Amino acid sequence: MNSQIAAATIRKSVVVEASIERAFDVFTREFGNFKPPDHNLLAVPIAETVFEPRVGGCIYDRGIDGSECRWARVLAYDPPRMVRLSWDINTQWQVETDLERTSEWEVRFIAEAPDRTRVEIEHRHLDRHGQGWQAKRDAIDGENGWPIYLTRFAGLFGSN
Repeated sequence: MNSQIAAATIRKSVVVEASIERAFDVFTREFGNFKPPDHNLLAVPIAETVFEPRVGGCIYDRGIDGSECRWARVLAYDPPRMVRLSWDINTQWQVETDLERTSEWEVRFIAEAPDRTRVEIEHRHLDRHGQGWQAKRDAIDGENGWPIYLTRFAGLFGSN
């Protein structure tokens, strides 16, 4: 792998005490239960985060005033093994409308035992976001990025 590709990719994982089916179900159906509420591009607080579980679906936040912000598109959906999504947020932390300038994140679910699952996130092609992508990578890789999502996700199962 060349160093540019490696630099533009983030990998994180967590193990939860749950079957692969349950881990996948909680990740997709309860995404809003572990997404930090302050991770919000709306002008108002989030009333709910919706994950539409199908290719062509989206992840979007709905504000308390009914406004919506669609910030990810479901690109591949293979329960209970994998889901791949776009990251439609630019380097200014606004919705990116140019699909050529979006990255993608893939979530894989790997059964380690009947009631133990490794959940791996690979967020790749961050360089597609253009100038300033390295700062975006650093933020997503930092403690308030994917690590907080995975910690909060694991907390739904009482494990880390």
